[in-house]
Amino acid sequence: MPRHIQRSNAGKSVIRSRVEHVFADQKSQTGLFIRTVGITRATMRIGLANIVYNMRRFLFLERISTSA
Repeated sequence: MPRHIQRSNAGKSVIRSRVEHVFADQKSQTGLFIRTVGITRATMRIGLANIVYNMRRFLFLERISTSA
């Protein structure tokens, strides 16, 4: 495989691994399905899941920084 393709794949892999960890965490919270009627409610539920993830992540990082 040419070098430029290897570098491109490596960059995509870094981004993919960061995003997939977030999706895996949210999947474990909601149980894979968003069971709502309508796109507006589904959007709201996903948005709330994002807020909860960000809050949990913030608290985790804050605890790490104060204990170090």
